[in-house]
Amino acid sequence: MRKPSRILKIMIICLAAVFMVAGCTRTEQSEEIVLGVAWPLAADNTLFNEGIDLAVQEINDSGGINGRKLRLLKEDDGADVVKGMAVARSLAGNESVRAVIGHRNSFVSIPAAALYEQAGLVMLSPASTAPELTAKGYRHIFRNIPSDKEIAGHLAAYLAEQEYRRLVIYYAADSYGRGLAKSFEEAANSQGITIVDRFNYYSGPEDLQHLKNRWQAFGCDGIFIANTVEEAARFVTAARQAGIDTPFFGGNALESNNSVAKMGGQAAEGTIIGSVFNPDNERPQVTEFVADFQQAYEHRPDAYAALGYDAVKMLAAALENTDGGGRLAVARELRNLGRWQGVCGSHEFDEEGDDRGELVVLKQLQDEKWICLPE
Repeated sequence: MRKPSRILKIMIICLAAVFMVAGCTRTEQSEEIVLGVAWPLAADNTLFNEGIDLAVQEINDSGGINGRKLRLLKEDDGADVVKGMAVARSLAGNESVRAVIGHRNSFVSIPAAALYEQAGLVMLSPASTAPELTAKGYRHIFRNIPSDKEIAGHLAAYLAEQEYRRLVIYYAADSYGRGLAKSFEEAANSQGITIVDRFNYYSGPEDLQHLKNRWQAFGCDGIFIANTVEEAARFVTAARQAGIDTPFFGGNALESNNSVAKMGGQAAEGTIIGSVFNPDNERPQVTEFVADFQQAYEHRPDAYAALGYDAVKMLAAALENTDGGGRLAVARELRNLGRWQGVCGSHEFDEEGDDRGELVVLKQLQDEKWICLPE
């Protein structure tokens, strides 16, 4: 038999090296599953980070996902569009990332969604409620929080039952404020409620006094706030000082870090919002989560802790069914979860990526605490 030529030997050695590298790569990839997290971490005023960490710990303690450990790759988007886009590009270009949890702010997640969609990478937002996020026909963009339309619809129906008929809307001139204001006005109109005025700016006490007189002439019996929690707190305080005594209503953002209660004080008492997560729900899944969270962090979980926790658990459930498939399989399996029970309630994604599950709860500020209203 002829001995292998020198060239053939070199080829055999090279092929062996390629197979060794490929084998090492497969082994390395199989050690863990990576989820990206895009969030304004440094400035966060919620317990979101604790919620996602608890979920990962529970998953890994119970054997991981099909025997593989789960790891979070956290990136701070600074609640800034430019920085958020840079984070999205980084995560989309990182082949080890199987899906992304985030972003928090709608004005960041909406432009970032285009990058994730192009990369075929799932983005699951536990916080962005603007309807625009899922209005472009993307297949890889999801949220596990009700959209503004869902939240506004539930709140408007409740207010109609309470015989509120003529409301004012105060909104922020950004994607969140405009989207929530539009959603609430449409829902209110469908319930027979008239929006007598809309505004997004006031200059000071004199301006508020002028608005008060105008609203009295219109017969206003409530004000819906579609603005940031900080601006909402400032507004309710200034409005009360101006003698405006009508009730305040709002979306889930007003619950964040209890800032409305802390900054608005007595002026904010009685405010009603549409939100998610009832920590006093007696479902075993909820009571166990609350107890474990308190033991780990010495705090009761807030809504963002629960939403982050559910986001991790939902992605883990989807990843278990991908059979080692790539990024594209994650979106398919998220939709295939059907009606999935989390600590926030029943989640279910539609074709647009919206969560149509039973999640909305109404809360009222009582003695500086958000108390769930009877369902």
